[in-house]
Amino acid sequence: MNEDCYRFETKLLHNKHKTDPVTGAVSVPIHHASTFHQKDLESFGKYDYSRSLNPTREALEEVIAGLEGGTRGFAFSSGMAAISTCFLLLSQGDHVVISEDVYGGTYRMVTEVLSRYGIDYTFADMTNLEEVKEAALPHTKLFYVETPSNPLLKVADIKSIAEIAREKDAYTFVDNTFMTPQLQKPLDLGADIVLHSATKFISGHSDVVAGLCAVKDPVLAEKVAFLQNSFGAVLGVQDCWLVLRGLKTLHVRLQQSMITAEKIALFLENHPLVKKVHYPGLESHPQFKLQREQAAGPGAVLSFELEDEDALRKFSDALEIPVFAVSLGAVESILSWPARMSHASMPAPERSRRGISDSLLRLSAGLENPDDLIHDFSRALSAAERTCHTARVKL
Repeated sequence: MNEDCYRFETKLLHNKHKTDPVTGAVSVPIHHASTFHQKDLESFGKYDYSRSLNPTREALEEVIAGLEGGTRGFAFSSGMAAISTCFLLLSQGDHVVISEDVYGGTYRMVTEVLSRYGIDYTFADMTNLEEVKEAALPHTKLFYVETPSNPLLKVADIKSIAEIAREKDAYTFVDNTFMTPQLQKPLDLGADIVLHSATKFISGHSDVVAGLCAVKDPVLAEKVAFLQNSFGAVLGVQDCWLVLRGLKTLHVRLQQSMITAEKIALFLENHPLVKKVHYPGLESHPQFKLQREQAAGPGAVLSFELEDEDALRKFSDALEIPVFAVSLGAVESILSWPARMSHASMPAPERSRRGISDSLLRLSAGLENPDDLIHDFSRALSAAERTCHTARVKL
């Protein structure tokens, strides 16, 4: 049976790199080699210097390309290294249309780095296709989509935006970190490049920092390969191996985390201290139908708003189970405060304009028992509610 016929969870385990062809080992060898001996002065072999290509990194790159339906994959030293390298496809005078509530690191790269090199940008609500069209200029060369977005979980229509981009002879990049290729296949929907912070769900254990991208068109893939080699922000072989190991359990981890996220989202939506829940698995979400059409699930990340920052602080202090930290997509549940963490590099007025309030929290559901998490959340919300009530009485 051809591996192309396998379902996703089988492909994670049974692919070209399931065993080492030399030894039969069921784990990809880690090639700690910076350089490779060349047997011929006139004709070099496939590998010469590990920045250009290394067998361990090559295995990971081939696996992500296969899972995303791309012709080539690339592994970078971080998610931002992957994003930044692909941004180098642009030139001075080009223009980018980008999701307005994009990850803070991407916002920083676009506004403070690309702008220095004469690359202009416009932020747009990617859920509004008319706004996307209006944001495009004659020199627009890229539509950068994050869906679901971070941290408000807005869902953009990848297929429609890719069609708009093609009419403008522009690229479409999609940050697929929240979904992974298990739930969403942007390349199949018309995107040119799909990007991941593999630090998150793909590796899944809070023990590696990595970035991945997959490219559909072979000619564009050659351009990315040139930039990867030129810029040099490649992923080290030990980290490549860790990501490959994490990928093997992606399906079961994400499935369980998604079940937990849906239960917590429903609980929070019905709690009086919670003002709003952002999660595309809820029927109340504005793009609930679209998410079901273009993805195989709502994912395991949600965000929610409390009454005010004081309530947020009391709630966070009372929680016991989730880790309060930067990042997401790990085996442990991670609670983050976007205003001070993932989006701290975005100025406060810009956060406010986008709806990223100081009372917003983002939760990445882990593998704990969901009832234990809900009990912990319920107790912490009650503690915050009592504290706020006492403060109001004193006033």
